[in-house]
Amino acid sequence: MFWRLFFTYLAFVVAAVGLIGAIVLRRTGGEAIFLGLAGEVIAAALGIVALAIVPSYLLARELTRPLSELAQGADRLTEGDLGHRIPADAGGEFAALARALNDMGGRLAITFDQIARDREQLRTILSGMVEGVVAFDNDERVLFANDRGAALLEFDETAIGRKLWEATRQRAVQEIAEKALREDGPCRQELDWKGPGAKNLAVYAARLPGPDSPGAVMVLHDITELRRLERVRQDFVANVSHELKTPLAVIQSNIEALQDGAAEDPAMRGPFLERVKLEADRLEELIQDLLKLAKIESGEQPLDLVPVPLDAAIAECLGRQSTRAEAKSMRLFEVPPTDAPRDLAAFADADAIGHVLDNLVDNAIKYSPSGGKITVRWGAVDGGVFVEVEDTGHGIAEADLPRVFERFYRADRARQRTGGTGLGLAIVKHLVQAMNGQVTVASQLGAGSTFKIVLPRAGESGTAR
Repeated sequence: MFWRLFFTYLAFVVAAVGLIGAIVLRRTGGEAIFLGLAGEVIAAALGIVALAIVPSYLLARELTRPLSELAQGADRLTEGDLGHRIPADAGGEFAALARALNDMGGRLAITFDQIARDREQLRTILSGMVEGVVAFDNDERVLFANDRGAALLEFDETAIGRKLWEATRQRAVQEIAEKALREDGPCRQELDWKGPGAKNLAVYAARLPGPDSPGAVMVLHDITELRRLERVRQDFVANVSHELKTPLAVIQSNIEALQDGAAEDPAMRGPFLERVKLEADRLEELIQDLLKLAKIESGEQPLDLVPVPLDAAIAECLGRQSTRAEAKSMRLFEVPPTDAPRDLAAFADADAIGHVLDNLVDNAIKYSPSGGKITVRWGAVDGGVFVEVEDTGHGIAEADLPRVFERFYRADRARQRTGGTGLGLAIVKHLVQAMNGQVTVASQLGAGSTFKIVLPRAGESGTAR
């Protein structure tokens, strides 16, 4: 642009000089005179041209400077330097154009800042979601995955940009992605994760909106715990039905026998009525345990947490259980602490801790053979106190240990003949948790079991330490 203006101005000067020379030639009216003056005219013309070079250069530079500044400013805006400002001191249209570009740069900076904040906010929201979110293009290439989505699909840091079948080897995930890209509406499917760390996932997938959709998005929710709770609920309903049906069937059969004539025979009437009473008591015990467990879980059974001396609570429990132990020729032992005061106290509810000890000792008597031994020991641990109930029974298989505190769960189905409602250990667990403690079990087949509860220790002020 600069050189075009420069040579244009110079051409104008040369043309003007030539025109003046032609006029002079015509006015002088003779070739001899022109030839005499030719040298001087040419020298004057060259001088004029030489003198015109500098003004032409300066004029061209002055006219093209605003354009150069506009071009350089536009280049810097294109490169992302939205804070750059173009000088607007040239006046006229150049100044208006400079101000327009500066205003555009400012608006773009505000817009880009807002987009960056929105993107960061969206990324933060997606990263904090419980659900996993994975976006992929029409070639099933992963575009985005939040932290939860990467964890659920077991992606590594190189998953972005790779295809789904490369990022995860679960064929079901690829099938859902293909279905989402193929169909117009959203699709939902549950899949069972195979291999190590098996889990259940609910997957929602849908194409991204727009006529030329760039891909689809997949939302994953871990429903493993939900499915486990559903199985627990189903087992609970089945077990309750079984536990209720058995005594009811016995009661019904005995009543029918009495109605068929056994009621008229005093020798037969007594055993039938005794059996009816026994099963009715069993039903009442089951219902009471169910109600008690429901109250504990819902928090409707208030606990009065006070210092409870363990030696007294354990002595009372063993006194209540001594008759049953003697009936099976079993020995009950208590082992007081050697490194703590004998009157060590737990910060607990007196009735609740008595119920917990009764259930644990009762289970030990129930599932130990005649002539066995039950040992109850207690002592201090860091920040609390413990009570252990050890028996010499058949023990519990390692695979069954995580479930022994579930309602109605029995490690050995044959033990159902020993009686009980199957809710004792579930009540123990919830009562101990309600008193801010914990209960554990250690066992080995053929070597007995040891149940241990840990509770807060009562301080001198009567509160938990």
